[in-house]
Amino acid sequence: MYDTILVPLDNSPTDETILRHIRPLARLCGSRLVLIHVADGHAARNQSQLNLADSQEIRDDHSYLAARRDELAGEGFGVSFHLPRGDPATEILRIAGEEHADLIAMGTHGHGLIKDAILGTVANEVRHRTCTPVLLVRAPQDKAAR
Repeated sequence: MYDTILVPLDNSPTDETILRHIRPLARLCGSRLVLIHVADGHAARNQSQLNLADSQEIRDDHSYLAARRDELAGEGFGVSFHLPRGDPATEILRIAGEEHADLIAMGTHGHGLIKDAILGTVANEVRHRTCTPVLLVRAPQDKAAR
């Protein structure tokens, strides 16, 4: 059913929620997992034009994705990753197309309807701009942060 599942990560506790949720589905379907993190800071977005070396943030993001890939591969999953730079929703959709993703599985921070409506979310933008099914899993909120 889902040969390829694209999993956007943001190096936050939300990643644990979506990865914990997606593992049984991927195992059941024999899915290949494609991890993605989009670097969207000013330096990342303009790295090529300004001929900049990778920032520490980019190197850390790459290490994080490689570690998550190795963790999932150690559990028997076929897994790869991408670290594009630019607008998160645009890059997620681009990679989903390139990888022929059958499902985009995203964790959400669960800020709440009003805050999400005002600020917008990458998840909502992806969901509204694609024909690919999108699975959104809300991360538990930290009660201390409320």
